[in-house]
Amino acid sequence: MNDSDFGAALRRLRGARSIRDVSALSAVSKTQISYLESGGRAPSGTVAAALDQALGAGGELIALAALDPQQAAGEQADRLHWGIAESLAAAGPMTDAGVEDWEYTVARHGKATRWRPETDLLHELLADTADLQRVLKHRHTPPARRRLTTCLAQLAGLIALTLLKAGDPGARDWWRTGRAAASAADDRATLSWIYAQEAYQLYYDGDIVGALELAGRAQYVAGGLPCAGPALAAPLEARAHALLGRPDHAAAALTAGQTALDRLDPDLQIASALGYTRESLHFHAGDALTHLADTDRARDELHRALERYPATDHTDRALIGLDLAACHAADGEPDAAAALAMQTVTALPTGHRSALIIYRARQVAATVPEGAGRQALRQALALPPAE
Repeated sequence: MNDSDFGAALRRLRGARSIRDVSALSAVSKTQISYLESGGRAPSGTVAAALDQALGAGGELIALAALDPQQAAGEQADRLHWGIAESLAAAGPMTDAGVEDWEYTVARHGKATRWRPETDLLHELLADTADLQRVLKHRHTPPARRRLTTCLAQLAGLIALTLLKAGDPGARDWWRTGRAAASAADDRATLSWIYAQEAYQLYYDGDIVGALELAGRAQYVAGGLPCAGPALAAPLEARAHALLGRPDHAAAALTAGQTALDRLDPDLQIASALGYTRESLHFHAGDALTHLADTDRARDELHRALERYPATDHTDRALIGLDLAACHAADGEPDAAAALAMQTVTALPTGHRSALIIYRARQVAATVPEGAGRQALRQALALPPAE
């Protein structure tokens, strides 16, 4: 029994007393008390106060009666959902259709990472992961359990990626959960993907050597499988080598990334966190060349990426804009760098102004000398971030 609604609390507080006794103490009719306990009607403030005083509730019933009816209905819907989901999960092993629905749910979330604000997406990812956790507590055939466990690994990876973009250090815990689930499912492709995505966390945290380690691990774990992990990892490896001033290593890694992308199944060459695309390779190659100060080739790659990215992909388009600003800075054009960086940040909807974007914008700002342009950019970076 949940005491967050008025009727449940009234039944609990009444205890062993009869409805007749409570009616006599509160001057509220027996019929009305019965209706209130069954949830058949909402109490008025006066009735709630009378019952609260009669039962010595200390204001509990008054507070519950003051709840927004919509909020109370939402809580009831949540309880009903949990009960139905538990009943369905306990009904027996999941059918192929049920497993396919979970796989579709994960695929849909993977695509949503490209256009939905992190705060909105995170809520749904956590809710679906909780549902899947409950499903996995019940018996399933070994093939169904492996597929469901892979779904859990991918959801954990998507949660980690979303937290990374939001600047939440809790992402690290979810990478570990994802790796454990992928290992339990004996799914090398998913494990490789998680290592590759986790490498991005280390890269943006400034642990370049650690990022190289995980990018290499992602490619090793894949073992030659044509999967998303190596396609993600090799370009990240190129960017890391570029930051370390290793142009030959960066070029070799970009070639490996192109090869991995060419081998990738068309079903995985999609705009999704679970796949990889040619526009992403252009972006990542351009970023590597930006760090090497090879600005002409960097601009060429970055503009190719912009031509292919949809307008709804706010995060990557903003990062590309900031790379183009960094090219201006490398070419000795600080005012142009500051102006483009400021334009890139201010053009973003507030919900997409993530910690990742602000981090990269501050990197660009650090390359701009003191002056009016840098001051304006700093003001732009002080705008409210996504919450």
